Amino acid sequence: MRTQSDSSTTGTSNSSPEQTLRAGGKWFKKFWRSPTGQPSDNGPSTTDGHQSPTEEERPVVTPTFEECLEGQYLFEATQQLIKREKHLFGEITEADALKAHEEAVKKLAADYEALEKRLEQTVQQSLSLSCEEEVFALISAVKAIKLEEEQDLGRQRCQTPPAWRPKKWKEHHDKVLHELVYSRLENPSSPTGDQVNQSSIQADIQSMGKQLKEDMEWVVDVVKNCYPPEMDICNFYARQYHQTFSARLKKIADFVLDDKDCSFLLRWVKEFYPGILEKPELASNINTEALGNLLPDELLKPLEEQYLSKQQSDLMIYIGRVLDEAKKEWDQGKEPTRYDGCYSSPVAYDVIQLINGMVTSAHITVRDRHKAQEITSNLTDFMQRYKEFHEDIIKQNKPHSKAFIKANLSCVEKFRDFFEKHDLFPENVRENCLQVLTEMKQSAHTYLLTPVHKILKPHYKKVGTSDWLKKNTFEKLLNSTEDQLQELQGSTQSCHQELIGRLQQEMTVEYVQRLLKGEVKLKDKDHQLKAYETVQENAERLHELFARMGSKQDWLKEILTKIAEVLKLQDIPAIQMQIVSLGSAYPDLSEKHVSALLKLKTNISKADRKIVKTTLSDTLKESRADPGTRKFFSKVEVR
Repeated sequence: MRTQSDSSTTGTSNSSPEQTLRAGGKWFKKFWRSPTGQPSDNGPSTTDGHQSPTEEERPVVTPTFEECLEGQYLFEATQQLIKREKHLFGEITEADALKAHEEAVKKLAADYEALEKRLEQTVQQSLSLSCEEEVFALISAVKAIKLEEEQDLGRQRCQTPPAWRPKKWKEHHDKVLHELVYSRLENPSSPTGDQVNQSSIQADIQSMGKQLKEDMEWVVDVVKNCYPPEMDICNFYARQYHQTFSARLKKIADFVLDDKDCSFLLRWVKEFYPGILEKPELASNINTEALGNLLPDELLKPLEEQYLSKQQSDLMIYIGRVLDEAKKEWDQGKEPTRYDGCYSSPVAYDVIQLINGMVTSAHITVRDRHKAQEITSNLTDFMQRYKEFHEDIIKQNKPHSKAFIKANLSCVEKFRDFFEKHDLFPENVRENCLQVLTEMKQSAHTYLLTPVHKILKPHYKKVGTSDWLKKNTFEKLLNSTEDQLQELQGSTQSCHQELIGRLQQEMTVEYVQRLLKGEVKLKDKDHQLKAYETVQENAERLHELFARMGSKQDWLKEILTKIAEVLKLQDIPAIQMQIVSLGSAYPDLSEKHVSALLKLKTNISKADRKIVKTTLSDTLKESRADPGTRKFFSKVEVR
């Protein structure tokens, strides 16, 4: 089992030759002298009780080639061989020296061969260095290889270079490392416990990926410090591992994979492997962009399509189960759970969690937002099913229907917020789902408010009649409305506000519609002033009631007060200005509405009514209504 060497080891590549050799241990102590001639150990030593020779008397001992080889001083061994080579392949002038020369050349060739084997063994141990001496040996081997490369270049310029030149040890070094990487991915470490229940393909990919990760971390932590920067060893190893891993995965991708193996392979290619390279300690040492993709597009595309198709299918199954569970609760006659007095349904929360989780996961896996969004392409079908269930609850109108609809309103709100704020869907899916949700909300409001209007209808009939001008008439309407507002509670605060806001708007529409029917005729100024005061007071009381119950529809009060002003005014120019103000604020005000309103004031002539209506018409033609302007009068029917 390999262990990472300590800081003193990993730093030797940046140290002086003396420091580098000093890290080598016993061989340094036996042979090395510093450039100043001082021995490596400190202080005088003794032998048999006698003082050792003085520094000047101690002989300088140079290790032999064999001793350098045995002690892993491969750089020093190379220096010796190059020195011998230069001597042997210089000019030879004496004939009697030829035989000795031939023998020396053979010996030199044999020594080179022995050194090359030792260098190869040392390089092969690069990924399993287990002690300081082995790290030192690799440092020395790398220096030797560089020195031999320089010698190759020098000998190329000689007329009669040795037969072994050029040695191309750098090229051989690269080949050895390539084979080393191949063998480690071909036979990775034993599977770990997390590979239990994995298929053979998954276990194979997992083991290779784990080996790659560990080895590249080792290269950055340890091996890098044994090489000079110009050799760029981290990127060299990264290319070897990338190419080897890619070749293995291409073979796997050629198989017809089941969905689980397809997903696992794709996640390694697009998520796990890039995640390894993006780790800070690796990213700072490796040019990841230069590596490219692990798989070519022609293999990657069908994998992505299979994966996304499975994700889409799974998503629809999972969210379908959520809806089925809600239907089961409904069929059993159970009311939804209440939290803080509000009915609650898990449908929106559970479905949103599933969509968010699966689309986010798909995005991470395929690394393409638009492709990941494809898994929600059938989401409109789910929302339609949800709407059908919602409508069925309304249609059956069982005792617990209202509770379910109030719970559904909360779900509709959560879904709407989700679709509007998250970029997880194709645009057409988003629009279609939002439309379904709008329809669900409208039907829920109608279902919950229709019984309220049925109860309030007798009170509506009083508006615009002679009884309407009596205070107690509208008081009864308010009291009855307050009772019904209590019955409408049970949805979340925001949903309840929206619901009663709609009720307030519908009641205001009903009020204006009954008023414009013209059952009461305001013959003179006094009658018109009385009507003005009544409408003003009604507007104030209605607003106060709904505001107290949580409604935020303050703008509805303004409509009634503007109508009241028209009833009070006597001068045509003043009436014109008030109608223009009303029409500017609510451009859906029509001439029919104005005509009905002015007919209540019987002292206004037909010609004057025409003048006022013309003024409104001209104003609406000149102005361009903001698309966001609230609509009110288009809901008020007049004959």
